[in-house]
Amino acid sequence: MQRVTGIGGVFFKARDPQALAAWYRRHLGVPVEDWGGAVFRWAGEHNPGGTGTTTWSPFKADTDYFAPSTAPFMINFRVADLHALLAALRAEGCTVDDKVDESPYGKFGWVMDPEGHRVELWEPPAGQ
Repeated sequence: MQRVTGIGGVFFKARDPQALAAWYRRHLGVPVEDWGGAVFRWAGEHNPGGTGTTTWSPFKADTDYFAPSTAPFMINFRVADLHALLAALRAEGCTVDDKVDESPYGKFGWVMDPEGHRVELWEPPAGQ
């Protein structure tokens, strides 16, 4: 079974996400969008007929989106088949959230790594 196919995003906590995003836009040319993050588009080996994306996004310092992890960051990995991977991770004894979000943006699930970092797994919509 194919598991991770790439990095879908990098999310991190910031004291002032808007000011930090403005700094990255001004000094590094990061294409920050109105919602506060950036989406980098690309085509690659795992999606030769489509367009892939990697998201960069600062979150408010007090966000609970990374919980139960206390780390100031969360990595989002692109996956080929979210439900199959979550089932395999459970069978391997990993701590997997029961919740799965499905939306027009794709399917999202979460697993905790052995050091307590929450890892987001994302199955993009077809064609991405």
